[in-house]
Amino acid sequence: MSAHFDLSKEEMKSYGYKIVDLIAEHWDGIGSKKPVIRATRKEMDKVFLQEAPEQGTPAEEVLDFVMENVMSNSTVISHPKAFSFVPGPSNFISTMADSLATGFNIFSGGWMVSPAAAEIEIVTMNWLLKMYDFPVEKGGGIFTSGGSMANLTALVTARRIKCGDDFSKAVIYLSDQAHSSNIKAIRVLGFKKEQIRVLPTDLEFRISINKLKNAIAKDRLEGLQPFCFIASAGTTNTGTVDPLNDIADICEEEGLWFHIDGAYGGAAILSDKGAKALRGIERADSLTVDPHKWFYQPYEIGCLLVKDASWLSNTFSETPEYLRDIEGNESEINFYDYGVQLTRRFRALKFYMSIKTYGLDTFKKAVSYNIQLTDDVEKMLRKSRNWEIISPANLAVINFRYNPIGLNLKEDEIDELNQKISAKVMESGEAFLVTTILNKQVVLRMCLINPKTTFEDVKSTFLLCNSYADEILEKQN
Repeated sequence: MSAHFDLSKEEMKSYGYKIVDLIAEHWDGIGSKKPVIRATRKEMDKVFLQEAPEQGTPAEEVLDFVMENVMSNSTVISHPKAFSFVPGPSNFISTMADSLATGFNIFSGGWMVSPAAAEIEIVTMNWLLKMYDFPVEKGGGIFTSGGSMANLTALVTARRIKCGDDFSKAVIYLSDQAHSSNIKAIRVLGFKKEQIRVLPTDLEFRISINKLKNAIAKDRLEGLQPFCFIASAGTTNTGTVDPLNDIADICEEEGLWFHIDGAYGGAAILSDKGAKALRGIERADSLTVDPHKWFYQPYEIGCLLVKDASWLSNTFSETPEYLRDIEGNESEINFYDYGVQLTRRFRALKFYMSIKTYGLDTFKKAVSYNIQLTDDVEKMLRKSRNWEIISPANLAVINFRYNPIGLNLKEDEIDELNQKISAKVMESGEAFLVTTILNKQVVLRMCLINPKTTFEDVKSTFLLCNSYADEILEKQN
């Protein structure tokens, strides 16, 4: 059977070199492309929809088809003008590392199958534990597909430790700015809507400490079991960090599990300003960070860190008969015992190779640059008669809206105007810039974590927005 799939060494090298050339050309010319690609389902069906072919097609023809129709119909999320959601800047070394891990088809679940892969995950976890001042000897963690799976893994662990088998009266708390993956994880775990407390944030989009205390007290008086609070260390909407030390005090006093979702903002620890904003992060029981965001890694690599590695192994370890021969000693970690997945790709390799190649100092400079760039954008907007800042620069996120001084537009008119500006920018394909809702207002949001993004990239995007705004207002008059 194997002969059916074999290519000669020369054929494999020729095909592989062509793919590497295409990737290198993409990286080299990324700024010259338009970041936004839009297509309808009907248009995509017309290109791709067919039955699975019985007969094959020459490999290079398939590759050409994919380059022409797949890559060209995908938004360039690592483009310098991709400002929306959380961009994925990535880096070339990690891209190639992913190719190595996939090419050698490394199984990264158990020590016996790949001791080097397990060791590299242990080493890189130790780097991260030290970074966040978690205990290296006792602590631990696991690389996951992303923040969603990291948050789910954390909450499964918290529920077992705090609630045991009966979580019928358990209550979990989070803010209205917490990431949606947390709500999804809570639902996956079988909690009822009545067991979830989504608490309002203040004018700076931080959790209200008083409202948290009131909610916990009320639930205890009603005979319920408060067991976990999920804090945000860099919300997706505004980059805001909850008051981590104050929350840690409450969790310690009340006996709650303290989980911090730092999927977006956790990497800001690498900069001086970010480290100040994240004070108290070391007090969490568990912490989610997403290397495929602000650690500049390709998708998929999230991470969960915990203060005590045994919390994970005691939660997820199973020993069926077919795995009994690969259980090693306690120091030889089987990472399938630390999370949901048994079969795991070798995610740690790209993180390891990029840190080794570029050095941590390069990452620190990049994160610091991103934060300073967003601060500079805020200063520019403060001097404009056209733009109003709704949420200031926080960990490389800023929210604003077009609301010129002197026009005295009504709120619904401002909302409609900003929605139309975004639509026109997206339609042009020149920048990836969409809206969000803050304080019931439609606002434009920029997330500037790409070190390739320059101040001129941002400035030219605002000039484009201004021109579209003039065009829209002119048509209305």
